[in-house]
Amino acid sequence: MEKKIIVKAGFHHRRFCPVSFNIGQELEKVKLLDLEKNKEVPCQFEEGKLSWIIEDLAEGKEKEYLLSDRKEQEFPPVELDKKADTVDVKMGGNIFTTYHFGKDWVRPFLNPVIGPTGKSLLRELFDKPEPPDHDHIHHRGILVAHGDVNGVDDWSEEKGHGFIRHNSFRELPSGAIYGMIAAENSWVSKEEKKVLTEIRRMKFYNLSEVRIIDFEITFKATEKVVFGDTKEGGIISVRMATPLRGDREGKIENGFRGINEKETWGKRASWCDYSGPLDSEKVGLTVFDNPDNFRYPTYWHVRNYGLMTANPFALSHYYNDKSRDGSHTLEADKEFKFCYRIYIHRGDAKEGKVAEAFNNYINPPEVKVTA
Repeated sequence: MEKKIIVKAGFHHRRFCPVSFNIGQELEKVKLLDLEKNKEVPCQFEEGKLSWIIEDLAEGKEKEYLLSDRKEQEFPPVELDKKADTVDVKMGGNIFTTYHFGKDWVRPFLNPVIGPTGKSLLRELFDKPEPPDHDHIHHRGILVAHGDVNGVDDWSEEKGHGFIRHNSFRELPSGAIYGMIAAENSWVSKEEKKVLTEIRRMKFYNLSEVRIIDFEITFKATEKVVFGDTKEGGIISVRMATPLRGDREGKIENGFRGINEKETWGKRASWCDYSGPLDSEKVGLTVFDNPDNFRYPTYWHVRNYGLMTANPFALSHYYNDKSRDGSHTLEADKEFKFCYRIYIHRGDAKEGKVAEAFNNYINPPEVKVTA
């Protein structure tokens, strides 16, 4: 079997751009050849989909590949090292991030997350809140949480809070392009009464100059569930490393070029970025909202002290108007799905070409396949 694949950049420069498409047949092994360079490139084939990464394709240009059902070269895969309470995600033998899911934690999270300079962009873990940096102990890293789910507090770690309990891993595939953690969690009250089921899929791409994590979060209800109007929450939430705080040397910027908390908190935008210096090098982390998400573009609960969350529910708080109810009801036996991309880069939003990377996420390049 041989197929020619043509990728067209279109109107945009494609840098470190994941590409995936369904080739319409099952294959046991695949080889992807860059015809211009006559060089095999890393790819990954799962469930009928071929994935690879375009590292650099200028606007208006196209690239041709040859896909065949042969395999000649092995490329180093993303490694998923599962232990009793954690899964380490490694690239090139080095830790990129760790998924913590053990019962010692109130809810699962990622920490650290290592950026392109070799430093974590997230605040370090600690046991006790100690001022001035160890505020909001529940900001554990990158997490999924909300402070009012049928009245249950699945945001804080204050008295009476709920829990997000790990049930199982649905799959842990890995390959040369990405590794994925697919986990099933139960959101429960302090009495351990189940409120809803969450399926969390996190895809970690095998990149070094930038880092990309795709989140797909699906809530399933067995009875009616209300996501309450509260600012205490974020379907995707990030607590940045202390030097990156907006009230230190860091900077918040959103897709409308709003800067820091005053111009970004409670505002809608398709993406929000936090950047600043780690030692002598500037780095940043962006959260991309997805056009298919509820109330896109989302509202941002983002603070100068290092918190950044996508929270589309807190309308009464954002508008300072109690008559505006941002809650949402998920009926029994229905699903509620969110998708986000985490993009980690050098420099600030402009230097890191965040707008370009966001376009790659929502407007991927055109792919054509010929026999």
